[in-house]
Amino acid sequence: MQKNLVIVESPAKAKTIEKFLGKDFKVMSSYGHIRDLKKKEISIDDDTLMPEYEIPDEKKRLVSELKQNAKKAEKVWLASDEDREGEAISWHLCEVLGLDEEKTNRIVFHEITKPAIIEAIEHPRHLDMNLVNAQQARRVLDRLVGFKLSPVLWRKVKPALSAGRVQSVAVRLIVEREREIQAFQSEPYFHISAKLEVAGSPVIAMLSNRFKTHEEALAFLEQCKDAEFVVKSITKKPMKRMPAPPFTTSTLQQEAARKLGFTVSQTMMVAQRLYESGHITYMRTDSVNLSSLCIGTSKEEITRLYGAEYSNPRNFHTRSKGAQEAHEAIRPTYMSKQDIEATAQERRLYDLIWKRTAASQMADADIEKTTVEISLSTGGDALFIATGEVVKFDGFLKVYRESTDDEQIESEEHNLLPAMKEGDLLTRQEITATERFSQGPIRYTEASLVHKLEELGIGRPSTYAPTISTIQQREYVHKGDKKGEERTFTVDTLKGQKLTTKTKKEMAGSEKGKLLPTDIGIVVNDFLMENFPEIMDYNFTAKVEQDFDKIAEGKTLWNKMMHKFYKKFEPTVEKVIKARAEHKAGERQVGIDPASDKPVFVKIGRFGPVVQIGSADDNEKPRFAQLPSDKSMDALTIEEAMELFRLPRTVGKYEGSEVTIGAGRFGPYVQHDKKYVSLPKDADPLTITFDEAVALIEEKRQQDQQRHLKTFAEDPKLEILNGRYGPYIAYDGKNYRMPKALQARAAELTFEEAMKLVKK
Repeated sequence: MQKNLVIVESPAKAKTIEKFLGKDFKVMSSYGHIRDLKKKEISIDDDTLMPEYEIPDEKKRLVSELKQNAKKAEKVWLASDEDREGEAISWHLCEVLGLDEEKTNRIVFHEITKPAIIEAIEHPRHLDMNLVNAQQARRVLDRLVGFKLSPVLWRKVKPALSAGRVQSVAVRLIVEREREIQAFQSEPYFHISAKLEVAGSPVIAMLSNRFKTHEEALAFLEQCKDAEFVVKSITKKPMKRMPAPPFTTSTLQQEAARKLGFTVSQTMMVAQRLYESGHITYMRTDSVNLSSLCIGTSKEEITRLYGAEYSNPRNFHTRSKGAQEAHEAIRPTYMSKQDIEATAQERRLYDLIWKRTAASQMADADIEKTTVEISLSTGGDALFIATGEVVKFDGFLKVYRESTDDEQIESEEHNLLPAMKEGDLLTRQEITATERFSQGPIRYTEASLVHKLEELGIGRPSTYAPTISTIQQREYVHKGDKKGEERTFTVDTLKGQKLTTKTKKEMAGSEKGKLLPTDIGIVVNDFLMENFPEIMDYNFTAKVEQDFDKIAEGKTLWNKMMHKFYKKFEPTVEKVIKARAEHKAGERQVGIDPASDKPVFVKIGRFGPVVQIGSADDNEKPRFAQLPSDKSMDALTIEEAMELFRLPRTVGKYEGSEVTIGAGRFGPYVQHDKKYVSLPKDADPLTITFDEAVALIEEKRQQDQQRHLKTFAEDPKLEILNGRYGPYIAYDGKNYRMPKALQARAAELTFEEAMKLVKK
């Protein structure tokens, strides 16, 4: 008879906990949820709106193992994560394993350390059905929206699309930002900087105002020719800089993106591994609170490493609305551990968390900021400003400095100004007027989108990463680089009495790794905005989150909330499905085809955006061309549209079959004998010759030959292929790894040997 059975949701967590509990405890993992809504059906009763759960096939064996072990145990402890999702996993385990809720112990801890686990076992509680119902409410509401809205999109926009409550709102943010950028008119202005000198030491100063026109800037430089530069005033101001609070889920995602270049889901994956190995506290939290134990050990550690004057214990208070899992910020479990044994990624993220936590418990930085105003003897109210900063005491800056999304503003280097006093004269070295352009809104990165969602109260720590992954998987948004455009700007320099003007070039508006809406994303967003404004409303989405919080606190009944929502939502869906529209969503006329005099449309086709010449009610069949991925539906001109119909073009015959050059969604290609070869990036599909096309066909054949090491007459579905990581077996649409020892003679394997590996 097993005394105690502990069930957690991940094998890594099970392994760590087992170390602490000793031989009277057996720890098993449920590998996440053991029961969920059915994949293919809505799984929600139409009248009661109650969910209908099932155990998926791949979990049935595990469930029977858990059942057997639960029967044998004197006591069962449910130790899934301490948030709503974890509570729901425990409830499903109770239901499926037939456990008595009154006799089953629910334990929670937000760090996997021996003291935390022992403490939890000494203070078990019962299942909290309010938390379970808050999770069920989210699951059911999201399922209703997804399953009811998606068929509307299939019919009105394009098959196989999907909609979701939070994801659609996230796409809306990105589409609206893109439209703001398109509408923004950049205006030039002139910015003046001066290199001056006092007693042989350089002083860099900026003019406090900017000029709108080139003429005004030149007139000012003329005025500087005969001017003396005088120190008008000097102000010294002591400043304190405070450290940032410890990490929440969202601030960790933002800093890891800026400092380590991690994606939001990568950060969560690495943090999960750190948590399960017992290195950090629970990684889904919107609290900035630290335990008194952590504050105490941080004080010891900071004093030991840097000295007592660097320590300043403090507690931060959580300000975010409805901070639910209000336990603790993300911090190292042991502050005395500056390094851990782990993978490179885990160590980098741990180091970031350690430094941020330590900095939050360190003294403020004392900075003296000096501002020098320099006036011109020629009168007028133009003032040059020179600023300098001296760090009198570095405090927390010794360990950590927070990044911003706009790093160029946060220059790390601070001017050190030479000694000056009022009335001092400065010598002019050179004065420069540089043409600059007003900056429009900037596109979201994954991290800045998380920040925006949090600010609007949309989503919770557990939903940011899945939302951002989903909108990219659905191809409503893609992370890409935006090519800049070359522009010229003028730089006028005054040196001595000579004024020179130079024209320089720069790339403007190039952005890397930003979130851009796709054509389909824009069309779906516009369609939903027009037909389901409430679902797309930021306030509505945030209010739903607050309703979930009320359910979690036991202040609202979850089925009451469902019925209230569904009563309004269902009739809207019916109305939109039945409404007849003259145009398909997103369709617009770009102009008239000069050759046939027929209208030219751009719209969403079955396989993405297309250009169409002629309409469906015409006698002749309309002609179609795929829109290449570098062209957008919104901005397509009639000239660009007509260019697409110059393809496909036939360039000749090779081995008895025609060689055609065409263009598809993924770029231009050569087609021959039912096979396709992509054109190289620098090749122009409109000018490529027959000989160049044949060379590409031959090159592709050679690559394929090197890839296919062996085929088998006994079964054509079996092949040995050469991949990026060496030879492997392909059979019936699936790939199988080959042991290292066999890779050297992969091409000589017999049919029997290959099939044995497949079966194994």
